[in-house]
Amino acid sequence: MTDVFGNYIIQKFFEHGTESQRMKLASQLTGHVLPLSLQMYGCRVIQKALEVVDVDRQTQMVTELSGSVMKCIRDQNGNHVIQKCIECVPEDRIQFIISAFYGQVMALSTHPYGCRVIQRVLEYCENAKTRQIIMDEIMQSICTLAQDQYGNYVIQHIIEHGKPEEQSAIISKFAGQIVKMSQNKFASNVVEKCLTFGSPEKRQLLVTEILGSTDENEPLQAMMKDPFGNYVVQKVLETCDDQSLDLILSRIKVHLNALKRYTYGKHIVSRVEKLITTGERRIGLSSSFIT
Repeated sequence: MTDVFGNYIIQKFFEHGTESQRMKLASQLTGHVLPLSLQMYGCRVIQKALEVVDVDRQTQMVTELSGSVMKCIRDQNGNHVIQKCIECVPEDRIQFIISAFYGQVMALSTHPYGCRVIQRVLEYCENAKTRQIIMDEIMQSICTLAQDQYGNYVIQHIIEHGKPEEQSAIISKFAGQIVKMSQNKFASNVVEKCLTFGSPEKRQLLVTEILGSTDENEPLQAMMKDPFGNYVVQKVLETCDDQSLDLILSRIKVHLNALKRYTYGKHIVSRVEKLITTGERRIGLSSSFIT
């Protein structure tokens, strides 16, 4: 099981063996689940076993990880086993794994392996109480997580796959922070996700904030010249309705020549020109306004 080649043979037995062969193999794991989970090849065998054995055997196996959940999550091999437990084992049998996350969600979400585990919990966990505990911890640190190199993936995951009310709560929390977030390497990806998957109402909130309250459109100008913000503006052009598009293009038009002098502004200029000339969207604007 711990051999670079041998592990594949054992995996195939788990996959294609008879029921009695699987049971015999699984019984060989007893007492060894933790060390195998932390080993480069053994962790693959454990994952395969979790996929094919019955619930009672699964329960027996995961119980051996009790007291070492955090150790596994922070391990480059063990984290895959914890993810597989969350995916394959009924929730009521792995409550000790889930409860190990309580009070640790922020720390795990900002960890290279922990952030994957939190995403799996959000994906597979249906228990409303558990979800609420996890979400409450995330919401307390939402803006910090969005700007973190690993935490941003957790927030993106909720915006794309989470429940509508979770997504909505997150976007509401970002209100007033959109420009600042758009100029951050990691948070800008989160804002793009909000524009792609947010409801039309939430999207409109973001667009309004990006345009700003004056004719100078300071937030929009700042974002168009920013190495990360310019991608958010491009995403706005891609996702907004025709009415907003007309308004934004008319605002960009005012700043178009000035934008050409900026490295990142050029991206927007070419995007706008493409929008007009290729008629990517039905825009009631002639191509003559580009100078």
